[in-house]
Amino acid sequence: GWYPAGDPASGRQRRPEAKRAAHPCLVAWPICLNLGCDGRKSFPDAMAKPTAQRGVGFLLESFTLLCICVMAFSIRLFSVLKYESVIHEFDPYFNFRITKVMTDAMLSKGFKAGIHEFWNFFDDRTWYPLGRVVGGTVYPGLMFTAGGMFWIAHLLNLPIQIVDVCVFTAPIFSANTAWAMYLLAKEVRGSGAGLCAAALVATVPSYISRSVAGSFDNEGIALFALTFTFFLYVKTLNTGSLAWATANALAYFYMVMSWGGYTFIINLIPIHCLASILMGRYHSRLYVAYCPLVVVGTLLAAVVPVVGFNAVKTSEHTASFAVLLIMQIMVAIKYLQNLLQPYPKIYRTAVALVYTSLLGFGVLLAALMATVVMASPTAGWSGRSLTLLDPTYASRFIPIIASVSEHQPPAWPSYFGDLHFSALLLPAGMIACLIPLTDASLFVLLYAVTSVYFSGVMVRLMLVLAPAACAVGGIALSEALAVFTASVKQKALVEGEGSKEEREEVVEASSSKKAMKKTGTGTRAAALRFDRKERTVPVGAAVWGLAGLLLLATFYVVHCVWISAEAYSSPSIVLTSRSATGLHVFDDFREAYAWLRYSTDEDCKVASWWDYGYQTTAMANRTVLVDNNTWNNTHIATVGRAMASPEYKAWKIFRSLDVKYVFVIFGGLVGYPSDDINKFLWMVRIGGGEFPEIKEADYLGDSGGYRIDAGASKTMLDSVMYKFSYYRFAEINDYGQGGYDRVRNTPIGRKNFKLKYFEEAFTTQHWMVRIYKVKDKVNREVLKQSEAMIEGQGGPAATPKRAMSSGANWRKAARKTRSKGNTPKKMFRRSSTLVSA
Repeated sequence: GWYPAGDPASGRQRRPEAKRAAHPCLVAWPICLNLGCDGRKSFPDAMAKPTAQRGVGFLLESFTLLCICVMAFSIRLFSVLKYESVIHEFDPYFNFRITKVMTDAMLSKGFKAGIHEFWNFFDDRTWYPLGRVVGGTVYPGLMFTAGGMFWIAHLLNLPIQIVDVCVFTAPIFSANTAWAMYLLAKEVRGSGAGLCAAALVATVPSYISRSVAGSFDNEGIALFALTFTFFLYVKTLNTGSLAWATANALAYFYMVMSWGGYTFIINLIPIHCLASILMGRYHSRLYVAYCPLVVVGTLLAAVVPVVGFNAVKTSEHTASFAVLLIMQIMVAIKYLQNLLQPYPKIYRTAVALVYTSLLGFGVLLAALMATVVMASPTAGWSGRSLTLLDPTYASRFIPIIASVSEHQPPAWPSYFGDLHFSALLLPAGMIACLIPLTDASLFVLLYAVTSVYFSGVMVRLMLVLAPAACAVGGIALSEALAVFTASVKQKALVEGEGSKEEREEVVEASSSKKAMKKTGTGTRAAALRFDRKERTVPVGAAVWGLAGLLLLATFYVVHCVWISAEAYSSPSIVLTSRSATGLHVFDDFREAYAWLRYSTDEDCKVASWWDYGYQTTAMANRTVLVDNNTWNNTHIATVGRAMASPEYKAWKIFRSLDVKYVFVIFGGLVGYPSDDINKFLWMVRIGGGEFPEIKEADYLGDSGGYRIDAGASKTMLDSVMYKFSYYRFAEINDYGQGGYDRVRNTPIGRKNFKLKYFEEAFTTQHWMVRIYKVKDKVNREVLKQSEAMIEGQGGPAATPKRAMSSGANWRKAARKTRSKGNTPKKMFRRSSTLVSA
């Protein structure tokens, strides 16, 4: 009996009786792990191994996988060991804040009440005055996962806080990802490839960057969901089991809940199915693997509020339905072929009828979908999807997407830094997937090719390339190790070393190979082993090859440990630097947020650029105008317009938004390059997209460059961003001159100036965060409005807007009103009425 899929190497189909009897390999699966039977070889060959040898092999493989998972978890703990157990970056602070709201409700009202609190939570601390409905605008998988882990720990009476659960969620799931990668590569090429791929993905720097302790972000669990979904799809391809197909749909549902990158899955799998059909590799197992995933997975995806009907309306999902229709056509043709094969004329007529009817239905369905899709100005594509298809789209039409550093194309050194050894194994693994080409290896090959393209568009999508590179790299590494070790072993057997059974095995395999060539008989398993043994190299080359692989693996581990400890473990809120005097710690961000939390009114509104919105709401507990969700481009453009405006105009904008404090990030003193001055041109571009009076050319120097020194433009020097950053900066005498910017390496252009409509409220120790208070100018504006009312001026001149924009001196207005018999007491009463109104 053969495996239900037949023999992929020879194209041999299963015997008819195999349809009625379960295959022995499936019964003996637990004891056949890489011990002569990988699910595709004959059962007697596996049982030929001694029981003790099978047990030792199973324990050794399990222990190796366990060590890989422990390594995946432990290599991500440098951030906790070097700093403390804190949340990193920006988005994780919002995720933590919402998770805490949910778990607090769980503890006080019960598990079900906590889930309801999450779905119904309205965040009034953000996007003032609009707010945000959280349950319908986030992917809830991360919050539910951390909340479920916390709830289980609470039931077990484990004294753990929700912040610790959030900090360690990503390292825990990195171990799960290593296990899922082992299953995927093993299903493609056996246990050796599985262990190699798991070891690579456990330490690959690209994945570490998003899964260190404290990185409580969607990608921390999404990579596990992605890899596990691919494993279940390949498993269904190999078995044709509807149970595995159902599990695949559930894994896809978890991926949809976890990350917006689920669209990569729902487009990659249709590409594989279409490629299989075009290559003549269609079979029933492909149908079973694909159709339940699309139908059940789409229904489950529509349940997630943030996705909803987008699962059937947007262009990102169109390919899956088109291939689903093609699948039905293939099934109908295959059925008619089996049913009407004795009647060729009737068969041709029936096939023509099927083609006509299904294609007509397909055209009608396509027209209906096109009508819905074309109603969108972007033809149903999201901005990020269009950026992937056209890398220049964001820079031309959506500057807010182009302004994010992780949306920029990666530099060539990024591939070496984020993949290292895997980048060298990637092309070799692609070639190894072709020899032989199976359904599973074709899928992994397409996964690698598409992820390489997407990683070249956005540096963020190096994260998607990492599992693909590790999967195909593990296959290449396993094949290379197999060839080198087989060469050394064969040399030892030829020279008389080794056991008698091993020498007899080589003789049996050689005779079986020759017998199959001559008569077509012989032990198939022995012949397959002989084929692998034939792929040998000279023993000297094998020894040097093993030494080279060992050396590269050593460099890989050293690189991964270093980059995890030094590059990716620093939390964005705590910065460090080393100099001749030792280690310097810059804790300015938490210092500023603590000042806002304890030194300002609880209901005051704080304005800043959108990068710092999540941290402000989570750590300072203050209401912000914009945050990292970036769903309202007009709101963000308004903040950009205010930052790019002169002081009086910016003051009017902030006053109209009820802002009490404004803060900027400044790195000119300590040399911190990610400050707001370096981001300022993006504020200008985003603001100019909504307000045409903001023009980027006005903020460039005479030479056309972006400057902050004496060659800067007057518009640049007058902007509040420049004034907020460099106010009193000239008092610092650095490099022998006051006001020297260490980031731009130049003295500032305007040094001695004062603020009229803002006042400095707080500046952190290293000047990295500068907070300004919006001055209260109510009395001046009330006098102008009261003058208009007293004099009886009607129409537009009496409106508050015209009164605020008037340039009349308030003292002249006061004298004029006094000359008309209006005493200060009367004016105060009228002013109080205006203020109350």
